[in-house]
Amino acid sequence: MALLKQTPLPYAKTALEPVMSKDTIDYHYSHLYKRYVDHYNDGEGRKGFNEAGAFLHDIFFTQFTKLNKDQPGELTEELIHKHHYNLEDLKEEMLEAAMKMEGSGWIYLATDGTIKSIPNHEICKDIILLIDLWEHAWALQYKWDRKKYVESIWSIINWPHIEDRVALMV
Repeated sequence: MALLKQTPLPYAKTALEPVMSKDTIDYHYSHLYKRYVDHYNDGEGRKGFNEAGAFLHDIFFTQFTKLNKDQPGELTEELIHKHHYNLEDLKEEMLEAAMKMEGSGWIYLATDGTIKSIPNHEICKDIILLIDLWEHAWALQYKWDRKKYVESIWSIINWPHIEDRVALMV
């Protein structure tokens, strides 16, 4: 069994403030994501659950950058326009999917342009942009305001990174 490694953050733990606080990063990245990796490597718990948890958190944390006004790149824009008309419509559709999800899970923009959900942990090879809806991702900072969290997260999306994902997958 190959060992998993936690991907280093591509930014400082304070870089995503005020959207994602240092406390949230410490708790979510430094503790929970690390536990998925450690539990997998130590053979603790369910192997598939821990592997998928590490996989999803790797995608999640590497897609962010400090507050920015970047816009989607050409390939990403084309994917969005083909399936959602524009970025604002995509945001609204993802918010709607997030608010419909009961309990915890993930929502994501897939390579085919659809919005999909993952109710637990699962390795999905078609993820372009991923939003973690488990309470540990947002409740420390946003309390019970999932809507505000989902609306805020768009301002820290690293669009050049997303463009690279699209280029590799579509």
